[in-house]
Amino acid sequence: MKKQIICINWGTKYGPPYINRLYAMVARNITPPFTFTCFTDSSEGVRPEVRCEPLPPLDAPLPAKSPGIWNKARLWSAELADLTGPVLFLDLDLLVTGSLDGFFEHGEEDDVILAVNPVRPLERLGQTSIYRFPVGKLLPLKQAFEADPEGIAGRFRYEQRFVTRTAPGGIKFWPRRWVLLFRHDLIPVFPINFFRPPRLPKDARVVLFAGHLNPPEAIEGRWKSGRATKTPLQHLAALFTGKRRGGIRQHLSHYYLPADWVAEHWRE
Repeated sequence: MKKQIICINWGTKYGPPYINRLYAMVARNITPPFTFTCFTDSSEGVRPEVRCEPLPPLDAPLPAKSPGIWNKARLWSAELADLTGPVLFLDLDLLVTGSLDGFFEHGEEDDVILAVNPVRPLERLGQTSIYRFPVGKLLPLKQAFEADPEGIAGRFRYEQRFVTRTAPGGIKFWPRRWVLLFRHDLIPVFPINFFRPPRLPKDARVVLFAGHLNPPEAIEGRWKSGRATKTPLQHLAALFTGKRRGGIRQHLSHYYLPADWVAEHWRE
């Protein structure tokens, strides 16, 4: 199976620093040959090893109030530049920590394979932060979304649920320990989170940062909306000073020590 990596970028939220880091992490963790294609609205500042292609068209307005990242529906087009066969999509803000070779060896070429969403185990929901699909196979999803974007977003909320529920032929999952969610799998539960930093299991290949965290925050030990971690006592003191984050349980769980190992991987 050809090793074809794709990603997507629009606007200024991520841009070249994230694209370039992602390429570097992939290159360190894959056996060549491979291709790396970024569908983007600007190639300025992107390293030359990355093949930049225009964003595929999307003939629909994006839903106004949906939490899903529905711009990713562009990748469900009949064609993606000159790519054919299976492609492995990676979010720009994930961390590659182990070999990606298995993601091209697992399953059949016609499969749609997603990461398991551990937050909703009873729903059997997939994560599209990393998933593999044959070019063109998800075209019916794109067509359905373009015909009724508000209706689809209202029914499924997230694009990953839409893929999980309606992909032609159904979906499969990667082995559970290959892809881990930083917030759910790696931050220790209270009270361990106050004295033990997040640890990376040896068998983890990809770490996702869905939610209110991404690699820069993980390195500093903070949430996106908060300041860098100080000390456990300072965080506990916020319970009584009116500066706590949400309810008591949420505040206590929203503390973690800096994950220094993230910086070892999150680099060019």
